[in-house]
Amino acid sequence: MIENNIYNKLTNDNYMIKNENGELVPNYDLTMVNLNDGDVVKGKVVKIDKVEVLVDVGFKSEGVIPLSELSIRNDVKPEDVLKVDDEIMIMVIQKEDQDGRLILSKKRAEVEQNFDRIEKIYENGDIVEGEIIECVKGGLIVDIGLRGFLPASLIDVRKTKDLQSYIGERCVCKIIEVDRHRNNVVLSRKVIIEDERKEQRKEILNSMEIGQIKKGTITSIADFGAFVDVGGVDGLVHISELSWNHVKHPSEVVNVNQEVDVEILGIDYEKQRLSLGLKQTQKDPWLERIKDYSVKDVVKGKVTRIVKFGLFVQIEEGLEGLVHISELSLEPVKKPSDVAKIGDELMVRIIDIDFDKRRMAFSVKQVENPVEDKEEEKKVKDSKTEEKSEKKEVLDKESNKKRQIKEILKEMKEEANIE
Repeated sequence: MIENNIYNKLTNDNYMIKNENGELVPNYDLTMVNLNDGDVVKGKVVKIDKVEVLVDVGFKSEGVIPLSELSIRNDVKPEDVLKVDDEIMIMVIQKEDQDGRLILSKKRAEVEQNFDRIEKIYENGDIVEGEIIECVKGGLIVDIGLRGFLPASLIDVRKTKDLQSYIGERCVCKIIEVDRHRNNVVLSRKVIIEDERKEQRKEILNSMEIGQIKKGTITSIADFGAFVDVGGVDGLVHISELSWNHVKHPSEVVNVNQEVDVEILGIDYEKQRLSLGLKQTQKDPWLERIKDYSVKDVVKGKVTRIVKFGLFVQIEEGLEGLVHISELSLEPVKKPSDVAKIGDELMVRIIDIDFDKRRMAFSVKQVENPVEDKEEEKKVKDSKTEEKSEKKEVLDKESNKKRQIKEILKEMKEEANIE
């Protein structure tokens, strides 16, 4: 800053000098301030007009502050910012324009001075507070002693659409970038909000347990699932957890801003996120339908898919099972398509129901020749064989006993003859 207090330079000996004619005249050279472009000096407001302000800085003529150089805020009235006799700091923009005027800037002087303060705040990681004064492309302008830029993406943790609604509000922000050469200061309000909510989310997560049913609101939808706000904590319902039925896209099941009941499937305390399930809060239609069927039932179905290892058969809407290639016929089958085509109706026997994996196994060959009948035949045959074996064993024991008796009698007879 240039020191322009001319009165410190004047003494009784130098404030008057003789001119070429020997006359005493004021020492204009001493009282004239030497200014250069970029100098920051102090001046006094002497006149206020609608489009400019005149300031005395001790130069040969009064300096002019154009309306555009009065404040960092646009569309301000000079009389709302200054009044006559105010002492202010100004920057020299142009020592002499085409009209010979000294052009000054109050705005640039303030920015230059405030940059020192802003850089210290940025280095220390402190926060700043200011009023939102303007909406520009891509964000907002905040008055922090200079024009701080608050990008739309850093206003809030949620996507912000109506930027105009923030005009006039005061907000606390963190400085995330400072570039003095480009006169650029970037702010973030989102960081402050996230820090505040981080502690809140920590408390909320500590009160949650896996298996709990919570109310939430759908905040956004992606191809892989739906994001849900559960009491201020973000959670994801994966597309596979949206419905018991097949879902091509989450929008088929839920809409943004829809309130839903979800079950907590997992808690990530480090990332403060939830894994959620929507279908778990609803009745499983597969379990409802399967109640009407049991293993050994013979039912009619329609072939829906053909794969290398067998046929998929649907016995009703939502109930489908696999007929493995080994269960298609009593005879060896090379290709499932040799037995049936898509759309063909088949009689199948239910040979297995997997409730955990929600799937069934069918058999075509066991419709007429069920495995259990063969097993029963085998049991009867085995029983008869066992019975014959037992009878033979009894007969063998009796035969051995008779033989032993004969031998004893023979020995007794021989002993009697000797005597």
